[in-house]
Amino acid sequence: MSESADTGSKVAAEGPPDPHYANRWRILAVIGVAQLTIFLDTTVVNIALPSAQADLGFGDGDRQWVVTAYALAFGSLLLLGGRVVDLVGAKRSLMISIIGFGVTSVLGGAANGFAMLVTARALQGAFAALVAPAALSFLLTVFKDPKERVKAFGVYGALGSGGLALGLVLGGALTDWLDWRWCLYVNVFFTAAVFVGALVTMRNRQSDHRPDKLDLPGTVTASVGLFCLAYGLSNADDGKWGGADVWGFLLASGVLLVAFVLFELRSRTPLLPIRIVLHRNRGSAYLAMFLLGIGLFVQFLFLTYYLQLILDFSAIQSGLAFLPMIVGIAIGATTIPPVLEPKLGTRVLVPAGLVLAAVGSFWLARLTTESSYAGGVLAPSLIAGVGFGLVVSLGAAVATVGVEPQDAGAASALVNTVQQVGGSIGTALLSTLAITAANTFVEGKSPTPHLAAEAAVESYTTAFFWGAVVFLGGAVVCGLLFDRHVTAQADPEVGAPAAVV
Repeated sequence: MSESADTGSKVAAEGPPDPHYANRWRILAVIGVAQLTIFLDTTVVNIALPSAQADLGFGDGDRQWVVTAYALAFGSLLLLGGRVVDLVGAKRSLMISIIGFGVTSVLGGAANGFAMLVTARALQGAFAALVAPAALSFLLTVFKDPKERVKAFGVYGALGSGGLALGLVLGGALTDWLDWRWCLYVNVFFTAAVFVGALVTMRNRQSDHRPDKLDLPGTVTASVGLFCLAYGLSNADDGKWGGADVWGFLLASGVLLVAFVLFELRSRTPLLPIRIVLHRNRGSAYLAMFLLGIGLFVQFLFLTYYLQLILDFSAIQSGLAFLPMIVGIAIGATTIPPVLEPKLGTRVLVPAGLVLAAVGSFWLARLTTESSYAGGVLAPSLIAGVGFGLVVSLGAAVATVGVEPQDAGAASALVNTVQQVGGSIGTALLSTLAITAANTFVEGKSPTPHLAAEAAVESYTTAFFWGAVVFLGGAVVCGLLFDRHVTAQADPEVGAPAAVV
């Protein structure tokens, strides 16, 4: 028997028997599929958007909301989802929410217009906000052995970020071979697998630290505040920041988010206990994942445009072009942490992951209309992918080590919240900078097809450049903030923090 198995058996033997311990790897498979499903849907419709737009007849100004509606609902409701998990239990939450996710996916696939499609996408995001914390809470309780826990979080992180890239592959294949609507219908197969898997491998157990009520003022101020922030940033896509539709929404966002913090400080059952993020190492991990989200989502979005519009790749070719990034994410999340984390520590590896992400993004910022996939995209995608994998796996583990039992649901939810919110804000902000760069590039020049292509590349590379700056700044800040002895492994004497199951 291996040392890890011996330790795991010892931990499992301490205290009351854990009914999930024997099934821990099967449970990881179930929650891994759940994680893959909800993150895959962040990007699966990206490549299908041109087909959906032609079919349903909505305008260019509306198409971003097919993506943003999902990400905003997902990110802004995750904290509420964490508290719901605390209230009713993780198995029950997972089974209910995964059914809802499947049903709303069918609704989106059957959409007869823009309004129906965007509504379905927002509802998908709302159900995903309950799936994610329910799934993550199982990792916190089931994997008590430190080495197994790092591996489990590596798989979980890889399936999350890998799901973003895989969504592009699957979206391209379904759009080319079937129809754009199958990018949504396909979720039925994933959700059915999760439902059946949860039914046979998991037991529901409610927490002893359940909240007596949900924090509705916190939910409203956080959700509406985040929406106003993303909407205000997106309204500056013409390069004009002085309009009331920009500063008005940004001002409203600031007021609402400040009100959210004040509500949380005074609430007996806060949506987000502020003490979670004030902890030095957890706060640093959340910051790293937030900054990663800013550049990660934008890289997927603009690299897709570059592949299709500049390199003239088809939908399926564009999806397959992301395979090196998927491989990099898998290496960074599952292979490197178990080997190097015990030797170098999280304080080194998380900033190193952000540095690798920055290197990949700076490299992509050098693309031109003459660049090739092999010479300009393949290598930086692989390098950035390794960095993404390191940050999401180790960041998620550190962010949930040692949390109090009553904070487990909120801490679990916040892991995905910061990444989704970072992605929403990053997409709005960097898209605005990209459009401004393109408009500046063509100013005063005679319009030609070649100039339009050069302007498009200028916009993409601008987004890659500023994404890289965010990654690099995050590496410096997180390197300074992390405690010298921070670890992604739970104390074997304590085990993983108790969570709702």
